[in-house]
Amino acid sequence: MTGHDMLVDRYALHGVLGRGGMAEVREGWDTRLNRPVAIKLLHPALIAEPGVRSRFEDEARSAAQLCHQNIVTVYDFGEHHGSPFIVMERLPGQTLADVIAAGPMPAHHVRAMLDDVLAGLSAAHAAGVLHRDIKPGNILVSAPGDSMKVADFGIAKTGGAAYTMTGQIVGTMCYMSPERIAGAPASIRDDLYAVGLLGYEALLGRRLFPQDNPAALAHAIMGSTPPPVASVRADADPVLAAVIDRAIARDPAQRFGSAEQMRAALSGDRRALLDGAVPVQRPATKVLEGPPVPVTHYPPPRRRQRTAGRKYGIAAGVLGALAISVVALAMDPSSTTPAPQPVSTSTPVAPPPSVAPPPSPVVQQPAPAVEDQPGAPGGGGGHGKGNKKRG
Repeated sequence: MTGHDMLVDRYALHGVLGRGGMAEVREGWDTRLNRPVAIKLLHPALIAEPGVRSRFEDEARSAAQLCHQNIVTVYDFGEHHGSPFIVMERLPGQTLADVIAAGPMPAHHVRAMLDDVLAGLSAAHAAGVLHRDIKPGNILVSAPGDSMKVADFGIAKTGGAAYTMTGQIVGTMCYMSPERIAGAPASIRDDLYAVGLLGYEALLGRRLFPQDNPAALAHAIMGSTPPPVASVRADADPVLAAVIDRAIARDPAQRFGSAEQMRAALSGDRRALLDGAVPVQRPATKVLEGPPVPVTHYPPPRRRQRTAGRKYGIAAGVLGALAISVVALAMDPSSTTPAPQPVSTSTPVAPPPSVAPPPSPVVQQPAPAVEDQPGAPGGGGGHGKGNKKRG
């Protein structure tokens, strides 16, 4: 297409605003509504690429459904001579990449930038749209209040397209999470990881992973742990530093679960900052696992030993006394015949099985009434004395 080509007899194409691995963005003019626009065109070489064209179309439709103050608005989507295109709002400001190229940003500006990006992502994720390519070049600075707007929603880079263009490998991989490089599908946590990298890069004024070689870059992302933010920018407030540190954690389970949670943590909500992080860190205590400490390392106090000794002494004394009592009873003649149980003379009671049968009928005669009165003193003892005399 030439510098002044027309798309579908409506959009006039002008100069190139930027190029990426899948598409280029051209300055345009909507002749029907008389307003400036930005037009994204899929690279001609990728039109016939399996899956690339359909993904461009499907995700462009999803992006067109989004409407938020921190998202670049998609006006139209169509096809011109077999080439798909997306028409978006044209912003006069710079990209975040231009701002970072001028040097490290003040910490409070970084915080405001992250809040804008997270607000846009929160709306997109709620609509079921993942960005998949968060990077400074896709964050646009709008003129009113210098607020940030997220562009290129859903225009993801496929594995085939990314690995056929060296420049795009570097541009995309340096904001990819370790699990995405390992081949895992994109997720919300990947978008939030990239947002954390935006904050880190804005504070440093340079990329966190500066490697240009794809293999070295992938090794650095997957095998190294970024230094804490506090070690590279001491003037960053602790809340901002903690949010960025958690967002770029290598373990996706330690990152924020949603853009809304990350935004709340950025605003100072301590519960949002810590929620979900503690359970993930608990397995780290497994490094302390090992054989149990021997019991001998914790001997019982001497006090308990003396108490046990006294108990043993008392028990021995009781046993001795019992032994003596048994011997004495064995030597007592009166102990050979058990004493009869006291009963009332008004009711005959058969003797228990253990009691020997009465020696003679004489013993069955009733005893004197005075001694057999129920409750009379010595009533039980009278039978004992009579048994003793008969022996």
